Amino acid sequence: MSVDSTTDPPGSGSGSRSLRTAHFAVVAALGGFLFGYDTAVINGAVTAIQSEFQIGAVVTGLAVATALIGSALGAWSAGTLADRYGRLATMRTAAVLFLLSAIGSALPLSVWDFTIWRLVGGVAVGMASVIAPAYIAEISPAGNRGRLGSLQQLAIVLGIAISQVVNWGIAGAAGGSEAPLLGLDAWQWMLAVEAVPAVLYGLLAFTIPESPRYLVARGRIYSAHEVLSTTEGGDVEARLAEIQDSVANDHRPQVRDLRTRRTGLLPIVWVGIVLSVLQQFVGINVIFYYSSALWQSVGIDESNSLLLSLSTQIFNIVGTVLALLLLDRVGRRRLLMTGSAGMAVMLAVATYAFGHASTVDGEPNLADPYGPMALIAAHVFVFFFAISWGPVVWVLLGEMFPNRFRAPALAVAAAAQWLANFTITASFPPLSEINLSMTYLGYTVFAAVSVWFVFKWVPETKGRTLEDMDRTTLTRAS
Repeated sequence: MSVDSTTDPPGSGSGSRSLRTAHFAVVAALGGFLFGYDTAVINGAVTAIQSEFQIGAVVTGLAVATALIGSALGAWSAGTLADRYGRLATMRTAAVLFLLSAIGSALPLSVWDFTIWRLVGGVAVGMASVIAPAYIAEISPAGNRGRLGSLQQLAIVLGIAISQVVNWGIAGAAGGSEAPLLGLDAWQWMLAVEAVPAVLYGLLAFTIPESPRYLVARGRIYSAHEVLSTTEGGDVEARLAEIQDSVANDHRPQVRDLRTRRTGLLPIVWVGIVLSVLQQFVGINVIFYYSSALWQSVGIDESNSLLLSLSTQIFNIVGTVLALLLLDRVGRRRLLMTGSAGMAVMLAVATYAFGHASTVDGEPNLADPYGPMALIAAHVFVFFFAISWGPVVWVLLGEMFPNRFRAPALAVAAAAQWLANFTITASFPPLSEINLSMTYLGYTVFAAVSVWFVFKWVPETKGRTLEDMDRTTLTRAS
């Protein structure tokens, strides 16, 4: 059945289409908000959990980082779930898991069941980390895809920031993260609050349409036409034919589609994996997960350390908003290289500052001028990450893989990212006890390496349709 696409129905002008597409992207990006909240809320609870369960640095690192193993599992499975049952079903499943994790981790009986509930939340985070960028890339017109794709990262940093506001507010109301408040300890309320956005995410996932590329792959051509008319307009028939040409309707994408005899995986998949690993190996989540404990370890009290953790998120939000404005103007590669250079310099400054930490009356201390130096370096480092590697990597992962294996390729890259995140998160507590300055030197080296990697291997995707990149990738692969 042919559908006339030359005349748009009432209320379907370009402005109306842009608003509807933005609505779809915002709902998908709520998964990013929960991603940010779930992974960062632990920051305010770490010291209380250590005290509650009487655990040392190694077990603390594992309890915090086990969620990231769940994230790797969730990311790995999300591609298969998204291609078999749809993008929306995957979002709704993630919302349920977020809810269960929020309730379970707030009411643990021991550090071990706490760890299990964090693992469940991690699975939800991993699923959201794959499905949001994939869905947003697939419903966005090429000219706005970078801006809409960066909503995922904006939602992540807002989730991180709100978690720090909640942590600071609850700890202040209770008189400390270990103090009782309305029948529970303050740290339990910090974790339980996540149930609210989890329910909202699940409900709103019923208000958006399925991805047109998934619909085409399932043979639901008329439904795909309706969604494209809503999001893109113009010559919808030509766009639909372009998608049909790039999607193999009789083939469900699988991980084995990514393999090649010469390099094990297709080159573009390796690029996605290394991008993901480098994003984590610069140590950004040390700031997000451990900044409160970090500042306390160099002599700052709990209340002020929570406030400093919140202040870094202001830099994170400002940088992400700037990235949202610049992505479709400046391009992905230029932002990545600028961010890499800035991060390397700031990490080098932090390395130097932490090298001058001393012990005063048995307590660690970072005296002037090294204390302010470390604080400024940490904040500016977060800013450079926020304008570059934070949003750009997720945008690239959502758009640089061909249609025929986008979901499994994104799943592999995201799983690699979560495993890298686990490595950094689990290793930081013991490594920082051995030598905090040398730990930061390692992050500095990876930031420097990332400049070269982007220059050598990362493609520019600004302003190109997914199908155009699909053809380019397949030509290179052949």
